[in-house]
Amino acid sequence: MPITPLMRQFIQYILVGGLAFVVDFMALFLLTEKFALHYLVSASVAFLLGLVTNYLLCVAWIFDYRALQNQAHEFAIFSLIGLVGLLLNSLLMYGFTDFLGFYYLLSKAGAAALILFFNFFFRRLLLFSERKERTRLETP
Repeated sequence: MPITPLMRQFIQYILVGGLAFVVDFMALFLLTEKFALHYLVSASVAFLLGLVTNYLLCVAWIFDYRALQNQAHEFAIFSLIGLVGLLLNSLLMYGFTDFLGFYYLLSKAGAAALILFFNFFFRRLLLFSERKERTRLETP
């Protein structure tokens, strides 16, 4: 069974997301354990570092179509999706850690798995897929 372009992009996105997650996860650990920041503050800074890593790799390697020609606008929307992801990340980490009692790094792993799908779907939909214009059927 051949791999479709969408499947190829998703596999690449998982790889890129994995690398961005390593950046995010290591920054979370270092900022929390070595610099004694609260885990939610560390998670926010670390998430943003992962966001930049993710964007640079997405545009360099994964998505060959760009819906927006203006890179500043593209990054703004990419970041906005990432900020919604950050909000979801913080809510999920808070819920998993403070309500369910999970260790904060385990909470991060669970939140990241859920946010992966959210980010891929919206980034591809809004930024990296062609939009087919609707054609109006003419009635005689």
